[in-house]
Amino acid sequence: MSYPADYKPLTILIAADTYPPNVNGAAQFGYRLAKGMTGRGHSVHVLAPGVSNGRSYTEPGGDWTVHRLRSHSVPTHDYWRICYPWEIKRDISLLFDQVRPDVVHIQCHYMVGEYTLYEAVKRGIRVVATNHFMPENLNPFLPFPAWFKKVIAKNSWKDMGKVMGKAAAVTTPTPLAAKAMHDHAFLREVLPVSNGIDAAAYEVQPGEVIEPHEDPTVLFVGRLAEEKHVDVLISAIARTPEHLRVRLEIVGGGEVKAALQELAARLGISDRVSFRGLIDDDELRLSYIRASLFCQPGTAELQSLVTLEAMSASTPVLLANAMALPHLVSDGENGYLFTPGDSEELGRRITQILELSPDEQSAMGAASRAMVEKHDIRSTLETFEGLYYGTATTARPPADDRTRAAG
Repeated sequence: MSYPADYKPLTILIAADTYPPNVNGAAQFGYRLAKGMTGRGHSVHVLAPGVSNGRSYTEPGGDWTVHRLRSHSVPTHDYWRICYPWEIKRDISLLFDQVRPDVVHIQCHYMVGEYTLYEAVKRGIRVVATNHFMPENLNPFLPFPAWFKKVIAKNSWKDMGKVMGKAAAVTTPTPLAAKAMHDHAFLREVLPVSNGIDAAAYEVQPGEVIEPHEDPTVLFVGRLAEEKHVDVLISAIARTPEHLRVRLEIVGGGEVKAALQELAARLGISDRVSFRGLIDDDELRLSYIRASLFCQPGTAELQSLVTLEAMSASTPVLLANAMALPHLVSDGENGYLFTPGDSEELGRRITQILELSPDEQSAMGAASRAMVEKHDIRSTLETFEGLYYGTATTARPPADDRTRAAG
């Protein structure tokens, strides 16, 4: 890559509270950001919680360097790990001495992001902050009554404002999320920047032959968690006409998997619901391409990378009318929105799409693929690179544009 005369390749420290092998959108974005910035000629270091008990360490090898902080498991979550401030503050300080970053990019306002930001601010290093979470995302893992969870959410918004307000630039994946951060965390300038997608990676390549499933198949990809509402999708499959022989493929694992399997058995459709667990990227790509349509019934999506991946594979979509998902649907063109939690309506929409002619379904898929273009990963990387150098604007869109986006 060529740089402006006064610019040089940067040493970038990305601080993430979740990172692969964790499977979620924030973790995948952190990985793609590190990969993309390395590809653009920068020296990248990632700071994330360790994947097991033990002292902080640096992973050997790799195209960029990953540093792991001492962490602890969470009893209510199968892979999430937390770092205690008194155990990591010194290690973070020593890492700054070693790496000497030009810019720090935090991915969350919780422990790793928070104390990495504080260290950067203390040293006068430019900080970019990106938020991938809503405080409500934590509710399924908090063993407290609803009123107390609301208190926690309010305090989390407050902490987000306190921490991210110290950054030179603040971003989040969608205009709707930016508005929520402005309204609840009182952050004055939040720039919507898509997580980005390499859409070409999910296309059928020239000469490649991928046979579709024998029966029409609805695909879900994601964590099997309460806020994903996969139970609504399973119930909707049970409502589809028998002659369509609709099947459901579920990719991912999580704490409600056993309950979902019991639901499928109770509805008498266990033979039509496949729980595939965690699969590698190549298998996931094939699942997107083979699927007849993709469904995301979740109600806490800030952007939904898996939906963008499905759309990149020219797949029609059915998405809950909640959070940022409406941004990804042009009703009747690439799919439909449905009322969150309404399995009857979702069942009707599944039937409606699968009863279309093959040409009509293909046209819907093509519309999905066209809509993904504005989320191209190269544009995302260029925007963040500009924020790192301080040349990109951090202004929010005009109020009328924000209102349209949120509506």
